[in-house]
Amino acid sequence: MVATQLLEKQSLAFLFNATVNFIQLPQTKMWLNYDTEADVLYLHFEEKPNSNHSEMREDGLILDYRDNILVGLTILEASQRQVHQTRRRAIKSMHPQMV
Repeated sequence: MVATQLLEKQSLAFLFNATVNFIQLPQTKMWLNYDTEADVLYLHFEEKPNSNHSEMREDGLILDYRDNILVGLTILEASQRQVHQTRRRAIKSMHPQMV
């Protein structure tokens, strides 16, 4: 009840949509941190990830590894991320529960 009072209905809808996508990931434990000033979203698969190398993709996603284990993701310009409508439709047709 407290969460409902603190969050608007729209925020809850976004949270529920995100939940459906998060549970599709291979990792079941995640820590999330959003830096509003930098507009960067950090998603860690360990409580205190200790990466020893990172891989920057062209789309602004940074993959953080410890040896060959993915321990986290860094998403640059996070507030600007949206699934392109065509891609969304393709994903929905393959996995209706994900969109």
